[in-house]
Amino acid sequence: MFGLLKWALAGAAGYGLYRAINARAPDNAPVAFAHGEDPGDNFAQVRSAGTEGMRSNPKAWDKTDHASDESFPASDPPATY
Repeated sequence: MFGLLKWALAGAAGYGLYRAINARAPDNAPVAFAHGEDPGDNFAQVRSAGTEGMRSNPKAWDKTDHASDESFPASDPPATY
């Protein structure tokens, strides 16, 4: 009887630990994507341009950075250079 109770307690503790770890786990989106932004099913998984599409905000961001970010992954530089 006590053996079954120990297994039940161990199972409940394990389940609680599993739920606690998964509640704090980050989303499964690639690192470049902002939280909640869906990478989609395309093979390239290109994120939205600009700081609102990034997971972390850069300290310095100007028009040139934004234009360069909008032109990615194209090989040509943006027209604002």
